[in-house]
Amino acid sequence: MIIGIDASRANRSFKTGTEWYSYYLITNLIEIDKENKYILYTDQPLNGAFLFDLNLSKNTNVEIKVLKWPFKNLWTLGRLTLEMIFNRPDVLFIPAHTLPLVFPKKTISTIHDVAFIKNDNLYNQNVVNNNIVDKNFSDHHKIFNFFVKLFSFGRYNFRFTDYINWSTKFVLKRAEKIIAVSHFTKNEIIRNYKKVDANKIKVIYNGFADNLYKKIDNEEEKRNVLKKYGITNRFFLYIGRLEKKKNVQCLVEAFSILKENNKNLSEKLVLIGNPGFGYDEIKYLMEELCIYNDIITLGWVEEKDLPYFVSEAEAFVFPSFYEGFGIPIIQAMACETPVLLSNIEVFHEIAENSALFFDQFNPNDLADKMAMILNNEELRRELIAKGKKLSSNFSWRKCAIETLKELNSL
Repeated sequence: MIIGIDASRANRSFKTGTEWYSYYLITNLIEIDKENKYILYTDQPLNGAFLFDLNLSKNTNVEIKVLKWPFKNLWTLGRLTLEMIFNRPDVLFIPAHTLPLVFPKKTISTIHDVAFIKNDNLYNQNVVNNNIVDKNFSDHHKIFNFFVKLFSFGRYNFRFTDYINWSTKFVLKRAEKIIAVSHFTKNEIIRNYKKVDANKIKVIYNGFADNLYKKIDNEEEKRNVLKKYGITNRFFLYIGRLEKKKNVQCLVEAFSILKENNKNLSEKLVLIGNPGFGYDEIKYLMEELCIYNDIITLGWVEEKDLPYFVSEAEAFVFPSFYEGFGIPIIQAMACETPVLLSNIEVFHEIAENSALFFDQFNPNDLADKMAMILNNEELRRELIAKGKKLSSNFSWRKCAIETLKELNSL
């Protein structure tokens, strides 16, 4: 059987959740499956790291197809559609909630979340890669907007939430099978898209790079890596895009309260991730609270260095309003770091009783929980032990095995 996979997200240089999901799922599928042939479709030549992990000299059942496209956007809808018209695989897998307009009957897609329905105002309204406007966007916006309005009979504009809502509806209607990354996500799909066939939605949990994320005991190694980034103090850690929908503003305010209540506290707050929609407001809040010097923003950090940060952190804090899964939770637990999570349904599903939960709308509550982590050693040990045990239930290999079962069943 020939399985085609949209590998364009896996090939991006700066990866976050969906991109890492694509990357690790593809590499693990190819490693465990020697029966099927794989065609990886991408918009650019594969980068060195991706090529190395695919190990094409060993895995001879893999073909790479670079499909050039003159625009920065809508590659899957545009260029991959052209490929499907003339050269369709037996099965097509898109590891995100979109599909080309033409596709094989046997098609499967992954829906990571439907947050855009609940939090429309927390999204950049432009349809661009990573929600960041690139320099060519304005040149094409009016043209795309005209055709989107024309073909949708005025129901949609060329903006991110309209696009993702339309593409999700299209996937739910047309794909033969859907992967949801949590039971919460599956239930959200059913709640918000009334006509969807719930029987074709399969829950397969995300994994994490268990060969990389583990407790690092070598103190000299940790010091050297952290020193490279200018980190010398103990710290609380957040990893994710710095944007409003991730509720980073609550974390900043909570850290300010913690510092105000503990004048001699030397700990810093380290924020790892690229700026996203609403970052200007987060930055302004740091300045307004006079806490800018105690918060270290590092931007995107290479994944090989992340376990050093996670292993050394006092705690990993994830204050999101909404998530479909939350891969960094499992990464932190595997590194034997206490985890503080916002009190949302999906985090209770994934973390169970292995994390300390706080009210995501109450910075004072988060500040109190951060203080508990610093002052209650018994609580720290309990969270670490539970988290380490829970993390062993997740891996990208397990995710790939369950996904391959669905691909073979089509």
